[in-house]
Amino acid sequence: MRGFADRIRHAVCFEVIGLILVTPLGAWLFDKPMFDIGVLALACATIATVWNYIYNLGFDLVMRRVLGHTRKSPLLRVFHAVLFEGGLLVVLMPLIAWYLGVTLWQAFMMDLSFAAFYLIYAFIYNWAYDVIFPIPEQRAGQEG
Repeated sequence: MRGFADRIRHAVCFEVIGLILVTPLGAWLFDKPMFDIGVLALACATIATVWNYIYNLGFDLVMRRVLGHTRKSPLLRVFHAVLFEGGLLVVLMPLIAWYLGVTLWQAFMMDLSFAAFYLIYAFIYNWAYDVIFPIPEQRAGQEG
């Protein structure tokens, strides 16, 4: 299992590399100034991080109260992910519309584009991270 320092490195590198990639790509794709996309991407990444913490805590508390546990089946994980992204969309869409001066529909499409980018990026990043920084093999008899 990864240690604390490794998890911090993973998260920080994920965000920094993501911002480096998404900022020029978003500026080009949406024909907006790179500075504006960069500020917006940084704000969205920060909001997503806070939302992730709040959402997961709330979801687990509701699960514990309703089901008596926090084990998630594959179907519940799909529901969890869709609800997470839906909530994030509701939070970010007005910010995107306001900051870039676009309609809610345009903001919705931009937000979907960013979500699609981060979905693909997360897959590739996590795969590459595991290759570059493999999880140390556990010693015989050690649980984890």
